[in-house]
Amino acid sequence: MADDVFKALADPTRRIILDELTERSGQTLFEICSRLSMKHHLGISRQGVSQHLAVLEAAGLVETRRDGRCKFHDLNTAPLRQIAVRWLVPGTSAPEESTS
Repeated sequence: MADDVFKALADPTRRIILDELTERSGQTLFEICSRLSMKHHLGISRQGVSQHLAVLEAAGLVETRRDGRCKFHDLNTAPLRQIAVRWLVPGTSAPEESTS
């Protein structure tokens, strides 16, 4: 699963989508496309955004829910926490500073 997360985070457009969902979770595709266009000046199609969202969803970083005809996208940070915990030194909670 970590491979999917790293793949999803490798693309700058997907990181911007995650930034937008961090600011306001529960956005529709239309809202995400509008914010990418207006705020970030990205000329990306709805289909392109949908494909990016599919990669993020496959990695577990985005969850979707339906309410009637609307599909809402929510940020899920659990996969990021799992990656961070993977390399924590036992008995510490904060990153250690490098001594070199």
